[in-house]
Formats: sequence, C-alpha cells, structure tokens
Amino acid sequence: MVSERHTKTPSELRQGSSDQACCTEGTCGTVAMLLQAPRLAHCHLYGSHRQQPDLSRVTRARRNPGCKSSLTTVIDPAQTLEEQVEASSQVEREFLAKSQLKPTGPAATDMGSTVQVPRNKVLTTSMIAHATNKDVNQVSEPHTLSLQRVAYQGVPGAYSESAARKASPNAEPLPCEQFEVAFQALSQWVADTAVLPIENSLGGSIHTVYDLLLRYRLHIIGEVSVEVNHCLMVLPGVKKSEVRRVMSHPQALAQVDNYLRNSLPGATKEAVDDTAGAAQTIAQQGWRDAAAVASRRAAELYGLEILEDGIQDMENNITRFIQLSRDPLVSTQPEAGLCKTSIVFAPKQLGPGQLFRALSVFALRDIDMSKIESRPMRDNPIVSSDTQAKKYNYLFYIDFVGTLADQKCQNALRHLQEIASFMRVLGSYPMDKEFQKPPEV
Repeated sequence: MVSERHTKTPSELRQGSSDQACCTEGTCGTVAMLLQAPRLAHCHLYGSHRQQPDLSRVTRARRNPGCKSSLTTVIDPAQTLEEQVEASSQVEREFLAKSQLKPTGPAATDMGSTVQVPRNKVLTTSMIAHATNKDVNQVSEPHTLSLQRVAYQGVPGAYSESAARKASPNAEPLPCEQFEVAFQALSQWVADTAVLPIENSLGGSIHTVYDLLLRYRLHIIGEVSVEVNHCLMVLPGVKKSEVRRVMSHPQALAQVDNYLRNSLPGATKEAVDDTAGAAQTIAQQGWRDAAAVASRRAAELYGLEILEDGIQDMENNITRFIQLSRDPLVSTQPEAGLCKTSIVFAPKQLGPGQLFRALSVFALRDIDMSKIESRPMRDNPIVSSDTQAKKYNYLFYIDFVGTLADQKCQNALRHLQEIASFMRVLGSYPMDKEFQKPPEV
C-alpha cells in the first residue's frame, strides 16, 4: 500500500528537487514515462486499495535506465480524465524543461523509457532505437525487451539473491537494504516482483516478513526453497589460526554455533545484516583477522578464500522464500495437491474453543493445513472486558493446500468469514515442486 511518507505533492514536484532531475551527462535519449491515469487507478484499486479505498493521492514512479533518478506523476482520482492528463502533461513539460528536451507529442513507453512520437506520425523501429540508445537490430533481440526486476534483501551473493534468480531466471536482481525496502520497491513500481524469506527449517518463521505482508497489500504468487550451505571464508592467505572474529547474519551464526565453539573457540561473533554483506565488508576493508560465514557464491564474488565448506551444525537447512507481486495470481482450474493458499485472520471473540472453531472449517472439508503462525495484533494488542481479565490479541497466518478455484476451499473461507472479525487472502499460488519431490533412493 502506498505510504504517505513516500508520496510527493504536486507543489513538491514543481520545486524541482535534485532527485527528480534527469541525468544530463552523456546521451540519455530517454525520459521517464508519463503515467496513464485510468491504468494507474485500476492497478491501485485492484492491488492496494480494494478493501481500504483511500484514493486521495496515488503515485507511481518508473526509473529511467539511462538516468540516475525518476519522474513521479501524481494522480488525483477525484479529477476528470482530462484534468488528470493535463496534470501529467504539466509535470512532463517541467521535467523536459529541466532536461533541455522538447516535447514532441504523446508518449509510448517501455520499462520507464519514453519514445516521443511526433503528432500525425506512426511509431517506427528507428524511433524506438533512437529513444533507447540501441541499434535497430538490437531492438528486436528478445533479451532487450522489457527486462523485469526482482527485489530481494541483501547484497549480491546472499542466499536471497539465489532465491530471486531461481524464482525469476530472466529478471534482473535488485538488491535492497532491508526487508521493507523490497516491499517499498515493489509497491512503488521500482521492481516488478519481490522474493523474501518466510521461514527456515531450523530457525523458524521470519516474523518481520509476516508483519510486512499485513502492512503492504501485495500478493503471494509463488514460492521457492533454497538449501543453505554455509562456508567459512577469509582473505586470501589468511590461516584459520589468525581469525579473531567471525561475521555473519545472526541466524547464520546460530546455525554454525557448535562448529565455531569447537574450531574457533577464541573468536568473537559479530552480527551483520546479511551473510554476503559480511563477506563484502571483509573484502572492502581488508580485515585479515576476520572471517565470514556465507555462501560459496559470496566468496567467488568478493575474492575470498574458503577455509571450510558445509559448516552448518545440522543437515536439511532449507529456507523457503515467497514471491510477491502487485497483482494476484488468478487460476480458474483447481489443481489438487499442486497449489497452496495463504490467509490471515483474527477470531471475532476470545474465549475457549475460538481458535478450534476457526481451524475446524478446514478439517471438516479434509483440507490439509500446512502451516499456522500467530502474530500480535499491533492495532489492538491487549483486550479486556468487565467479566474477563486482560488477554493478548493475535492474528493467525495459515497456509493450506488448495486453490481458490476449488469449491471446497471457497466454502471453507466463507465459513471462516462468518466466525472471524477480519480475514484476508494473501495469495493462492503453485507449490515449490522441486521441494516436494521425494528423495532419491
């Protein structure tokens, strides 16, 4: 959902701040796209405001591949279509004036670039090639067309990057500083999808991602699983006896705790934001007394030497990632056993048997529930009444096997709505088939 703190008013856009200016170094050949108001309103109505239609302001930004910043057009849904188009045109004229470019007519866009089409003319291949700084033959190459971006948390070499590449092999990975930045990138149209960890077979659920799923109205469209294989890595030439500190993500440090106590008893553990970030920092700073716990790909990217491979304390260390999109994945054919649906709900009343009643809607219909997770209801964490003592108030996240196209799943959710004060479907999506394969004998 678009947050107020990320929204710019028309007056702020007219001020011409540096972050709205197009890069003028070199031959840009493109300007940021103008947004079509009807399409924008539809996307946000469907993806972000279906249940809470706060349409006072809607923004959507697209990044110009040849520039360092982007142009944001503010659309007021209360305006008529003609007024919205005029507002967009005014923003474009100001933007072009700063960029020393002259508008020539309506815009035809592709991945944030604007092809200026003269009035009474038709769009040609040469126009597209000129606007995108490509040769005419390059325009027709498949890999140059509409390259998508997939956001993930961490730096290149992180396990999340491997998950992002696995979920979207043809997309460009977009590293993000924190989990919420990945949600913001997808919500603000900087990325097309996002891949984030939701649970680990040893460490359990990633609660921050669960909380962000409720805050941002995005949709789960898929899942992938990545096997975690931790390596101990140092700068080339450093021996294990020289290591005085070990850096990694807190969960990774916990997963190699026994190894570190036995192999490096005198080393201190330092927690950082992600595993690959530890490897990157050691390489950049040249620390010869530090080691990182990260993936083999991180060692290759940052030129580190692997002292030991597979140092995790337990086998079957697997992290499940979810793939998010602004629009839900709609299926018209029920595929029993091949799809999973994720929901979140809160019971209407607190008392004996309320959670049992809610979960029974699945058991009565022989629907396999694969996961349940509780999180505090932050808007109302404590409830009380005249006859009952204070109690904690929870939301419940549930994954069950089935698709919304299945009639019995529809009936179960209708039944749940009757006994829940709140319920939302987070997504109905294909299960990770690779993870579901039986082990080879």
